[in-house]
Amino acid sequence: MRAGRGDRATIVDVARAAEVSRQTVSNVVNSPHRVAPATRARVTAEIHRLGFRPNQAARSLKKERAGTWGVQLDTRTVGQLGSILDRFLVELTTRSAPRDHHILPFVAPDVADPMAAYQEILAGQLADGFVLTDTRYEDPRPAWLLDRQVPFAAFGRIWDDPAVTAWVDVDGAAGTEAAVRHLASEGYERIAFLGWPAGSAVGDDRREGWRRAVVALDVGDAEWAAESEQQLELAALAAAPLVEVVGSGGAIVCASDALALGAWRSLHERGLRPGLDIGLVGFDDSDIAEALDLTSLRQPITEVAEGILGLLAGEGWGGRLLTPPLVARGSSSRSGRVPTPAAITAGATYPAGDRTTTDGDKR
Repeated sequence: MRAGRGDRATIVDVARAAEVSRQTVSNVVNSPHRVAPATRARVTAEIHRLGFRPNQAARSLKKERAGTWGVQLDTRTVGQLGSILDRFLVELTTRSAPRDHHILPFVAPDVADPMAAYQEILAGQLADGFVLTDTRYEDPRPAWLLDRQVPFAAFGRIWDDPAVTAWVDVDGAAGTEAAVRHLASEGYERIAFLGWPAGSAVGDDRREGWRRAVVALDVGDAEWAAESEQQLELAALAAAPLVEVVGSGGAIVCASDALALGAWRSLHERGLRPGLDIGLVGFDDSDIAEALDLTSLRQPITEVAEGILGLLAGEGWGGRLLTPPLVARGSSSRSGRVPTPAAITAGATYPAGDRTTTDGDKR
């Protein structure tokens, strides 16, 4: 019995019938060794029952491999302070060479609806698949690629479909929680948060780590938070009420180094000193952090790039969250000096690591 529509069965039909994710169906078709035998048998049975035929264009693409992965550049971050995507692109490109692979950067004219650009890359057989960045809620790319059995791996979670594990990401919540614990161990008694507007998957995740920690340690109120776009002037304005709330002896955790720079400006406008008067922690450990002696959470970009290339090569498992290590500098020291390693690790652990959150194929 075929799917209940007039057109041919799709990967979605098979996934629904077999009660698995689209990624699992794709793995059964393209990388069956990655799927547990029982699951593989169940999916294969549904493929035959429904008469599912994998996308021929995608299969031809696999046979005539270009050894190239497309990466969409986000034009909205051009000139943005503290952007880490340029660092990621360099790492990805550098680490692709030993694998005899290449990275193809491209731009989508319509950022809100980028699929025409992806279709053009595939039609020209310019790439085997894609590396996604800036994943977000209502992101059209993962479902579109899965439906066409086009290989991909993402720097960032597939937020709309947790069953899809073709990603490596940085655990923002664990990072901001570690930042709060570090500040509390340094003696800061009231800790607020400066983040991005609600609705940003990454921003909301980082805010949740802060909220969880301040409640657990009783060093703040879950309402001590402000929002700002990634712009210096706006961040400085948004930080001003937080500076008043936490006062001398308090601290602010920021969702990015760019936002921390805005908070830094707000402190200086009031004659306050980062670290000595009010603690300050950023996120990304960009060149901004090093220049300002700003404590920050370092994005483990090298590990992310290696993990993604491994996924594309069929090595290892996805759904990996990497913990960002905290790099302590003067902005989180009430003495104005960089905390000692012993002080940093007292009562908490901050090294980089990883943990697997989901394993959709092993069922």
